Amino acid sequence: MEGKGNEIDAERYEEDESVTDILRDRFRLSTISIAETEAKKRGMQISEPIIAYISDMVFKYTEQLAKELELFAQHANRKSVNAEDVILSAHRNEHLASSLRSFNDDLKAKEPQSERKRKKTSKKEDKATTSVVHIPDV
Repeated sequence: MEGKGNEIDAERYEEDESVTDILRDRFRLSTISIAETEAKKRGMQISEPIIAYISDMVFKYTEQLAKELELFAQHANRKSVNAEDVILSAHRNEHLASSLRSFNDDLKAKEPQSERKRKKTSKKEDKATTSVVHIPDV
């Protein structure tokens, strides 16, 4: 029976790896497109190796950010990441944190009043925003 469990774990690991590979490829294509568009706007050219490096660096940063956000949510005993977690992740860059707070405040202001009052939340969740991203159980 233990062998069957290991097979299932191995299959899940392979599926996770293939999903990661697909995401990395799509992310790379998007990054390349953005870099080329921005370079063209500025009348510049970017070499292929530099674009590949930027793409890989941004993907690794995004993976690390996702892990950090998951830890923040878990620390707050939540299964979902919210806007406050994202703002907290930017604590090393005050300009970015300020921009994220402003963006979050704008989103809250645009949210219909009926949406805000519809769901009762705990006191801990009252302090957080209603914008959440679900983190699946692993």
